[in-house]
Amino acid sequence: MTVQQVDAARALADQIIGGEPGHVLTGQSGDVLRQALLLIHEFVVAGDSSSFHYFGRALGIVEVLHAPWTRDDLVWALRLLLHDDPLTTVSDAPFWVPALIAAALDPAELDGLHDQLSAAFAALHDNHWYASGGLRELARLYGTALSRFNHAVPADLSIAMRYAHGDGAGLRDLLGDDAVQDVFRFAAGLAKPVPAKAWLREAGGRLAAAPGALEAAGLLLGAYRGGAQPVYDYVDALLRGLVWLQSSVAGEESTALLCEVAATLATPVRRGGAQVVAPKAAPAVVEVLAQRPGDAPVRTLARLSLTVCSRTLLPRIRTALERIGRERGWPPGEALELSVGDHGLGRDGRRAWSIGEGEEAVVTIEAGRARLRAYRGGDPLRAVPPAWKDAVAPARRFVTEVNQSLIVERRRVEGLFSQDRVWDWPTWSRRYLDHPITGDTARRLIWQASPDGATWTSGLPERTDAGWTLPDLGFPPGAGRRVRLWHPALVGPAEVARWRDRVLTAGLRQPVKQAFREVYRLTPAEERTRTYSNRFAAQLLHYRQTNALMRERGWSTNYLGPWNDGYHGEAKKEFGGGEWQAVFFHDWVETNAGDQEYCSTDQVRFGRRDGRNWVVTPVAEVPPLVFSEAMRDVDLFVGVTSIATDDDWQDRGEDRFHDYRRRAAFAGLTPSGEMRRDALARLLPRMVIGPRCELQERFLRVQGRLGAYRIHLGSGNILMEPDDAYLCIVPVRAKAKKVILPFDDDPVLSVILSKAIMLAADNRITDPAITAQLHRSRP
Repeated sequence: MTVQQVDAARALADQIIGGEPGHVLTGQSGDVLRQALLLIHEFVVAGDSSSFHYFGRALGIVEVLHAPWTRDDLVWALRLLLHDDPLTTVSDAPFWVPALIAAALDPAELDGLHDQLSAAFAALHDNHWYASGGLRELARLYGTALSRFNHAVPADLSIAMRYAHGDGAGLRDLLGDDAVQDVFRFAAGLAKPVPAKAWLREAGGRLAAAPGALEAAGLLLGAYRGGAQPVYDYVDALLRGLVWLQSSVAGEESTALLCEVAATLATPVRRGGAQVVAPKAAPAVVEVLAQRPGDAPVRTLARLSLTVCSRTLLPRIRTALERIGRERGWPPGEALELSVGDHGLGRDGRRAWSIGEGEEAVVTIEAGRARLRAYRGGDPLRAVPPAWKDAVAPARRFVTEVNQSLIVERRRVEGLFSQDRVWDWPTWSRRYLDHPITGDTARRLIWQASPDGATWTSGLPERTDAGWTLPDLGFPPGAGRRVRLWHPALVGPAEVARWRDRVLTAGLRQPVKQAFREVYRLTPAEERTRTYSNRFAAQLLHYRQTNALMRERGWSTNYLGPWNDGYHGEAKKEFGGGEWQAVFFHDWVETNAGDQEYCSTDQVRFGRRDGRNWVVTPVAEVPPLVFSEAMRDVDLFVGVTSIATDDDWQDRGEDRFHDYRRRAAFAGLTPSGEMRRDALARLLPRMVIGPRCELQERFLRVQGRLGAYRIHLGSGNILMEPDDAYLCIVPVRAKAKKVILPFDDDPVLSVILSKAIMLAADNRITDPAITAQLHRSRP
């Protein structure tokens, strides 16, 4: 090169490094272009490449230009790129020049560089900071280069198999066809969840020209049937396009494939988390299922509507269900009820597999769980014989599937507490009592029936020779009778008390808290603030625990932290069958507490649905059931995750929040605390420690052998008499015989009872962390 060419190359490199657009590269001689790009590569590898996010746009044009690349250029560029082990960079800039050189060289010039190119391709996937568009294009360039070795499948297409749990047998042979590869790359270019008609027409033409493409698409999607890891952006984009290609295949088999793929792609990466396995492909498969006939798509979408927490995907799922409901003439909520599958179980919740003569494996649903039992000659065996391992494998998988359905359906039925839903008797009997999945929950709940919608009779369902009924009904059940789910807010205190006594006396463990369900009524303070409630504001919560509990309860929210948009959170959940939305405001709290993270609570607001929008509504206009159920969730967040309930707080050595904790730990009771007092009033007389306990306004007082203690009914914190010294008992240390409660969603009540049992026999406590505190209080 001449001196003038070298100077021109340096000037050109400076322009690109300085942020000039890629068109400045056009019109340059090949030698100048080559030298400029090598200078750029050396600069971005040696320097801080975090600001070079524009390189993908700037250098992408180089692929269509012609530079006199050599094998030595590629060797040098790869050596610079891979000089760190492991490679550490927050930008894709160092990957561009080697990729462009590799794509331009003849296959023979790549001999001996397979390992280096593979290492670069692997390093490209080990960093999640890269921009999605650049990653997609770089993957194509490296993938094409690697495919030149032994005519292998392009790595950017074959890598899609890495994330699937299936094997995709036969896929590699089909992907060896250039025409199939072209179709796959066309599919990966789809830029939105729903393609335009022109895209679908072009897709049809491409599929006709490449007969193996549709089969390959089905095989790759089929590999995702059994689950998958979170996928990279360009793999996600490929799956999105393949879903729409598969949508062109009619029939139940194709629908079943799409349903199973949807269940995988929309699976939360973390339980209750917002991130799903494939955030681009999941909305696409939801849109495809909304257009498919049959019950299977409805069942899949209904399950996703109860398990997905993504703020973008969940509304799309619910809109799809509403659209299906309108097209099929179903009233609101009907789609979810009709979509509950029975898994082939009988009404008795039983399914059997024959193992041999006189031997069978039977799956039954008992108290909310599917269980596998072995029988020989009609008699139950103590355990499934090891020799049956292979034979009962399908039954074990079946148990897992049924248990997942039971959890989802229990969550759906609990959502009915915020709805003013009424069924006619035959429909209720068929969908809720006779159904093997729904019935396991519904048959243990209290219902109300009415002949006219004015007077209601409450009862637990009973089966008679004539069918289902409620005790003391006073009128014959059947057509024309109405049924609704019992809620303590719908009846008077006397009836609530009767049902609580009856549930305890019968030893009934309800699948969700109903008889002892808390009721939250509007307060004068909330009437004054009009559009919001401050009832649970100004509380300090353990943030990670709070966020996990929010998602567990079906609230979608952004994750807080010390980053842009991470200081303010809005947790949202729909109530009343999707007609109402509650919003719980909370904010990040900065501390120097190491790995401890906190948030502070603020207002709760409500919105009424208006098409796709939500209209902020005065709290006085919110239906009582919607208001009560939303506030119950917020009380749960505060009651369980507040630092006031953290027995281990004293060990943290922090005093910044000491005043708040002391005040909140022994504050007045919320409805959840009042419910605990009511439950304890019924439970304690049945317990051995009952005579040693006394219920006070805010405390459970326990008379031990060595002294007396007061356990706060809201926080579970303990004060020792006579000087109200704080007693720290971490729950794991308060191990005691498990107390059977009529519900299982109040961990604070369980902790209170465990502590009471321990303190009633305080002379038997041997834990030095507790006895040291007792001795300090009573020398």
